[in-house]
Amino acid sequence: MLYALSVDGVYGFFMHVVCNYSNRHFFTFAPMETITWHDFEKVELRVGTVLEAIDFPEARKPAFKVRVDFGEFGIRWSSAQITKHYTKEQLIGRQIVGVTNFPKKQIANFMSEFLVTGFADENGDIVLTAVEKPVPNGSKLI
Repeated sequence: MLYALSVDGVYGFFMHVVCNYSNRHFFTFAPMETITWHDFEKVELRVGTVLEAIDFPEARKPAFKVRVDFGEFGIRWSSAQITKHYTKEQLIGRQIVGVTNFPKKQIANFMSEFLVTGFADENGDIVLTAVEKPVPNGSKLI
């Protein structure tokens, strides 16, 4: 399922895919729980630069393993299902946004150390969340 978050307290909605028919997604909207600024601040959304991207053939869905430099927060690995829009070569040197304070997660024979963020396109394929201009690695979304 795809979830999109609006931090707007009055019109907070989440969107989820309810049907995929003939490669077209149909969406419904339902109210979601409003969060506080304090809740939002708990999420460590940080920018990092991709140092390495390799194939991840053991994953259930096509994916890459990516190694990302988050500056003072270290170099971390994650799995990313982004093979439809990106090649390994296109990822190297690109700044991406990740959630760095989720617990590690076992994916096949691999331990993911952060969550790569992105948005689903009209086909459900992921487009990376990125910064418009370079910022220091480890910078937090505010």
